[in-house]
Amino acid sequence: MPPIQTGVLAYGMSGRVFHAPFLTTHPGFALRAVVERSRKTAAASYPEIISYGAVSELLADETLELVVINTPNDTHFELARQALQAGKHVLLEKPVAATVAELDELLALARQQQRHVLGYQNRRWDSDFQLVRQVVESGQLGRLTEVHFRFDRYKVALNPKTFKEDPATPGNGLSFDLGSHVLDQALSLFGRPALSRLTRASHRPTSRVDDYFHVHLQYPQGLNVFVTGSLLTAAPVPAYVLHGTHGSFQKSRADVQETQLGQGRLPTAADYGREPANAAGTLTLAREPGRFTTTSRPAPPGNYTALFEAVYQTIRLGQPFPVQPEQLRWQLEILQRAAPKQF
Repeated sequence: MPPIQTGVLAYGMSGRVFHAPFLTTHPGFALRAVVERSRKTAAASYPEIISYGAVSELLADETLELVVINTPNDTHFELARQALQAGKHVLLEKPVAATVAELDELLALARQQQRHVLGYQNRRWDSDFQLVRQVVESGQLGRLTEVHFRFDRYKVALNPKTFKEDPATPGNGLSFDLGSHVLDQALSLFGRPALSRLTRASHRPTSRVDDYFHVHLQYPQGLNVFVTGSLLTAAPVPAYVLHGTHGSFQKSRADVQETQLGQGRLPTAADYGREPANAAGTLTLAREPGRFTTTSRPAPPGNYTALFEAVYQTIRLGQPFPVQPEQLRWQLEILQRAAPKQF
């Protein structure tokens, strides 16, 4: 089958690091075009690429089948709508929309146009989370009782991209940013919760958007899942902590893909996605009362290529996409429930 002719709407950090390397190394794709409004830098790495000066010009390119929407959060809904109306499939970065109503409108338009809206949730293919999934699915922990997922950073300074610090801009704040990643991980493992409660806060000096979030997800049979993120955590604790009736598991957030891609490493490199040996997870199992065994569990390599393979399988072969529409809807239901505060 011919490769999917693809255009990317922005060639900043996201386009350069998270999309172009995969669209040019996966044989199922051809990176044909980007939008660069001012500085034209993509051709230095991809000499044959077409650099359009506006989104409308790229969407008018009839050879393009797929458009990657990696623009600011508040533009996702409108640009996805325009791309679908232009007859393109859409790979849409998080958050896919600011509200459930916007997502439902996009999904309805996609059905009408016989096109796909695919959520780009790359953190499902982080090395650390892939190991967490393996441990959960192995059943070694027994019935899970308590799970903690965290995504912590220490960034006291406000984002130089001022639109990201504007509370009037839909989809802004840490809960929509890192929260979209960690919530997706939890929902992909455990499904829709019976109850959820979201707390947002702002702690950085002069910040006007949330830089802390905490979500409590409650499931049947007593499972409680806690999803947390902060921009003021100087000494992060383990990012993944799971407790069950047969044991516990802990793992740091150690995926190296973003760092390697930022350094220019291609996903085809032999060492791509491989965590350092000292980042292994720790599995502790109760063998009998008072006796425990603890073993190290190395993570599989991180594999964002698998996301693009799933995109290819969906568009070309009609296979279900792993990031399901209902999972995106559950995420937005939780994030939308507590309206952003005016900090």
